[in-house]
Amino acid sequence: MIDNSYQNPDDDQIRQLLQHVQQIAVIGLSPKPHRASHQVARAMQSYGYQILPVRPQAKTILGEPVYASLAEVPSPIDLVNVFRAAEHAESIVEACIARDLPAVWFQLGIINLPAARRAREAGMMVVMDRCIYREYQRLFNKA
Repeated sequence: MIDNSYQNPDDDQIRQLLQHVQQIAVIGLSPKPHRASHQVARAMQSYGYQILPVRPQAKTILGEPVYASLAEVPSPIDLVNVFRAAEHAESIVEACIARDLPAVWFQLGIINLPAARRAREAGMMVVMDRCIYREYQRLFNKA
């Protein structure tokens, strides 16, 4: 649970973000179907989002080419969805800032307040400690 010094965007802001996003770079996307990152990315792909897997040492995941880093993704990125441990959040935010990306989403259980503050200071929308799939289902009444 996030302490009281951090507040995620409200439901309307998150809904608007998810309505405008097309390409989601998923950092830490596992090629293993039983892993949460794979299941969440597959579900978001089924909702029409283009998934851009970011994971060193993989070739394809969910039928998409895999990139070793955000810097290597050749296409535009609307949102970065993070499935890496919290200690990696600050370097991920710096990579997002280097690409001037608009938003970063740290999955459920990933909390790094300094990284979130740095991203917000750089003008990014930040969602932290929430599951993008669950939020999509809740906000768009998908079962």
